[in-house]
Amino acid sequence: MKLTLRIGGALAAATLLVSCQNAGTGPHATALHYPPARRDAKVDDYFGTQVPAPYRWLENLDSPETRAWVKAENDLTTSYLAKIPGREAIRGKLTELWNYERTGIPVREGGRTFFTRNDGLQPQSVLYAVTATGAEPRVLLDPNTLSADGTVALAGWTVSHNGRLLAYALSSGGSDWREWHVREVDSGRDLPDLVRWSKFSRATWAPDDRGFYYGRFAQPAEGVALKQANYFQKLYFHTIGTPQDEDSLIYERPDHKDWQFGSIVTEDGRYLIVPVRVGTDRRNMVFFRDLRAPDGAVKELLPAFDASYDFVANDGPVLYFRTDNGAPLGRVIAVDTGNPSPRAWREIIPEQDDTLQGAHLVHDTFVATYLSNAATAVRLFHIDGTAAGRVALPDLGTARGFDGKRTDTSTFYSFASFTSPATIYELDLATGASSVFDAPRMTFDPASFVTKQVFYTSKDGTRIPMFISHRKSVVLNGANPTLLYAYGGFDISQTPRFSVPSMVWMEMGGVYAVANVRGGGEYGETWHQAGMLKDKQNVFDDFIAAAQWLIDNRYTSTERLGISGRSNGGLLVGAVLDQRPDLFGAAVPGVGVMDMLRFQKFTIGWAWVSEYGSSDDPAMFPVLHAYSPLHNIEAGTHYPPTLITTADHDDRVIPAHSFKYAAALQAAQGGTAPILIRIETRAGHGSGKPIAKQIDEATDELLFLTHALRVDVRL
Repeated sequence: MKLTLRIGGALAAATLLVSCQNAGTGPHATALHYPPARRDAKVDDYFGTQVPAPYRWLENLDSPETRAWVKAENDLTTSYLAKIPGREAIRGKLTELWNYERTGIPVREGGRTFFTRNDGLQPQSVLYAVTATGAEPRVLLDPNTLSADGTVALAGWTVSHNGRLLAYALSSGGSDWREWHVREVDSGRDLPDLVRWSKFSRATWAPDDRGFYYGRFAQPAEGVALKQANYFQKLYFHTIGTPQDEDSLIYERPDHKDWQFGSIVTEDGRYLIVPVRVGTDRRNMVFFRDLRAPDGAVKELLPAFDASYDFVANDGPVLYFRTDNGAPLGRVIAVDTGNPSPRAWREIIPEQDDTLQGAHLVHDTFVATYLSNAATAVRLFHIDGTAAGRVALPDLGTARGFDGKRTDTSTFYSFASFTSPATIYELDLATGASSVFDAPRMTFDPASFVTKQVFYTSKDGTRIPMFISHRKSVVLNGANPTLLYAYGGFDISQTPRFSVPSMVWMEMGGVYAVANVRGGGEYGETWHQAGMLKDKQNVFDDFIAAAQWLIDNRYTSTERLGISGRSNGGLLVGAVLDQRPDLFGAAVPGVGVMDMLRFQKFTIGWAWVSEYGSSDDPAMFPVLHAYSPLHNIEAGTHYPPTLITTADHDDRVIPAHSFKYAAALQAAQGGTAPILIRIETRAGHGSGKPIAKQIDEATDELLFLTHALRVDVRL
């Protein structure tokens, strides 16, 4: 089988042939010599079940022994990949396709417009401001000037109501920790304000712009900021021009260490809305504060964790929410602050046949985004909930945005697909027409590719959708190199999105498939619940069935089928490798949750207990133990070529998950296929990673996949 990489639309004059041999000959004939990893005799007792923990020492991320092991593993991976020809051609194509100008969704405040833009290969996107009608955009904040290696990222920003002040958050090295600063929009000068130890929080400006609300944790102990569990978040108010230690405490609950508090100020400035969440559980409570009331107390409005409630807008004391209470696919309700009893709720937009993902109230029109078989559909409704038409979208894809105010006549949104990067549109709510605000210019022809949606049957008979994208010239001969991706958790839907690495894979003739397995939100809360807690095995069954469908329908074969996933998707890849190592030709699990018995002990891992359960629960321990990737590796098994990826600053899924998994898999490997781990430095879970590091990582992954899948690559 040949993979042909087209450069500039034509075959390169020079051709390099890379032959990847079958096991028994070539590079996989002899097993690699892996760095030694000490095996301790430590054993944990879970309700009478003895579970060995030989690599617990790798949880000490900064010990000399762990650092030496990390260096040795990185050296091995670098050496292995360096022997594979074709690196520069793959890197060159990635660089070429990544080098396009892309713009973020604009925001309007105080008669001014703000947006991010990247000219193509800038490490981080730059924030621009247009401060007068007809004026040229000017740079407001360029994070690329803040670090030599591009690893300081603009991790969040919000503009004051009058458009004069910018609160912006910086993240260093990919960490989830944020530092908030304040900049004057007109002068570009930073004020002395500095807010530290904020995480998983936005900044919400007060109605009079004198300061902003934000959530923060206590300062962690020295040396454990990237590992220590994050509990007892508090909601504060920072007044501009004052030091952080004078910030006002707005709300805390020392009796509930796992509660986290959001902040939203209503457009009329009347209320502070405080969503209350426990970790990643979709169910939340809603508290509120009447900012005009003398006592200023935070009061309970929706006081039960019984459903999801996302604030949309308000008409005086009447608040609109998107909720799945009484509607698994979602609806919009009106709640009166004076009588918030469920019996007094009014239904504005009833549950539809598709999944309601979000709603915005702009120009007195509800703009509602739905998922129709995992692709976006946009419907409009009058203020009373009657239908007002639909927004025509270009193709099968994903639309995001639609923010705005009641007085705005238009709103911005982006639209992207698997084969087209995001175009920014402006939607005129008076006419319903969309116009292009900014469109990327690419060096490839999207018309040369096709995306189709198929449906297959999982183990228990459930019908699962899957997107498949490839060149139109691909022939179904059972021999196409194919990369299958999925996530399957946390109510997160896998909708069409553009990815440069997957596009390069398709440019080379590969097939790219995304399975919408259970655990996501594609079909509402019922779909989500079918892939969580005691039903997590459904996710793995769905993924295995997707792989088998691709083989049975002659897209590919086991030898040429690679699988990948990140975070919860990394867990998915690890679990199916344990369960069906014979089904796949290669695997790339990224930043995965690999130790299902200890995830809750680090940073924000406790927040996932609502999704996974906990090994501290005697009812959930056997469930987690049965599929935990780390604990279901079997010595002597012939595992396919595997490249594990993680990062040293990942303080969401700490790298010890991948460290222990890699050490165990290397020790157990009964075949000669390589088990490698790539550990990025000055990077985290993925957010804020500079373009150069993204290109480096994608180069290694694609190089590994094309080699591991035993494909001849013509470059």
